[in-house]
Amino acid sequence: MSLLTKQQEKLVQRARDFVQTELLPLEKEVEKSGGISSESSNEIIRKSRQEGLFAANIDRRFGGGGLTTLDNVLLQEQFGATKEILARRAAGNIYECIKEGTAEQIERFLIPSIRGDRHSALAVSEPEAGSDAASITTRAVRCDAGWILNGRKYFISDADFCDYFIVAAVTQPDLGPRGISLFLVDRSQQGFSYGKSFNMLGFKGTTHRELIFNNLILGKDALLGEENDGFRILGDTLGKARLSKVGARAIGKCHRLLYLMKKHAQDRQQFSKALIDFGQIKQMIVDSNIEISAARALLLQTAKEIDTGLDSRAAISQVKILATETLGRVADRAVQVFGASGCHDEEVIESFYRDARLYRIIDGTSEIHMNIIAKGLKRSVGPCFVAS
Repeated sequence: MSLLTKQQEKLVQRARDFVQTELLPLEKEVEKSGGISSESSNEIIRKSRQEGLFAANIDRRFGGGGLTTLDNVLLQEQFGATKEILARRAAGNIYECIKEGTAEQIERFLIPSIRGDRHSALAVSEPEAGSDAASITTRAVRCDAGWILNGRKYFISDADFCDYFIVAAVTQPDLGPRGISLFLVDRSQQGFSYGKSFNMLGFKGTTHRELIFNNLILGKDALLGEENDGFRILGDTLGKARLSKVGARAIGKCHRLLYLMKKHAQDRQQFSKALIDFGQIKQMIVDSNIEISAARALLLQTAKEIDTGLDSRAAISQVKILATETLGRVADRAVQVFGASGCHDEEVIESFYRDARLYRIIDGTSEIHMNIIAKGLKRSVGPCFVAS
């Protein structure tokens, strides 16, 4: 018996069909060429928009899909079953914080992004500021024209494909994290340049670049939201992104790896019997199934909590840890079940194994999220027999 509504079941099936027919056939192109062509990218976006899957997390009043948090994680779970670059193109990497912009900013940045005409990335990480976003040093200083931006950002995903960035910068250093603001920065602006290109362990096809801001002059209309309110906006934005783009996609990859493990173990014969008949192989498959089910249950429960308005910061961190650590174990078992066949680039298992290691780092390391959970537990000290 399905716990999903009929509408959710249709959404999941539509997304699954799209992944199988439109995205999986492009995986070899990504692996062989190290990316996908602009023509392929545009075609994915066009078809995803036709299916109502693109920009599904953005409100309908702006032209997005208007999905609830729960519906969106169900969608992203399906997208997670393929390579990250293909999931990005199909979903659209549109951050909900742009909704906090002015009418002019929404018209200039958000609406074209929903149409698939513009593409953005969130620029927070720096050489000395990774999971600890509050320690960024990029500065925005007031001037007559508006702001002067100076600094560097590291490991910005898909930066080459993007034509604008949501940049976190310090605007009032004495306030610490409460002195951070967000700015919308066009890459065509004078003072912007790309720096290093990082060849990452995983996420093949997705570029990771250094962004350099050298006395870049921003107009007053570049400020996104209120001055010094950037850290709060980032918290709200990154929470949902961690749930959908990391947690749900990690579980999507787990599902595909489990399917491949089961099929290979049933088909592969050794010592006159199928691999599935060996006890150690059974245990790896069963353990994977149990852990995936537990991670998925926590994912869906947390999404429901967000939709009801509950404070879910600690729960999101729990999902981020459980889903990504589960992916790491499942990917490792898949390689073990496949043996040498799972160690070359003809099999998606090899690329998922590399991706799995990055999933435990991106959007906050497992250790950082453990700290967030611990803080939440300290605040909720009390009778703890059964959670309400």
